[in-house]
Amino acid sequence: MESNVKDSVVFASPKDEQERASIAGACVRKLGIQVPAVIDEFGNSTEQAYTAWPDRLYLIDQSGHIAYKSKPGPFGFKSEELRAAVQRLVN
Repeated sequence: MESNVKDSVVFASPKDEQERASIAGACVRKLGIQVPAVIDEFGNSTEQAYTAWPDRLYLIDQSGHIAYKSKPGPFGFKSEELRAAVQRLVN
């Protein structure tokens, strides 16, 4: 949380989808995120469907199937596993 304050990315909980999208956009800009970012709908159906809590990394293939799912993060994040899964998809 300390780094969030330092980087000025502390926000109150959003009240609706429009506010959630606005906050997400601000975070992408302030943190310089350069990969596509998506947000869940306000009912968090994606989080529930993909067991996204605690944090996980997912790689979704072109047909919408899960090609890779990490163990819970941050300690379960293995960049070499994700890299290998990406390579399998592009080769």
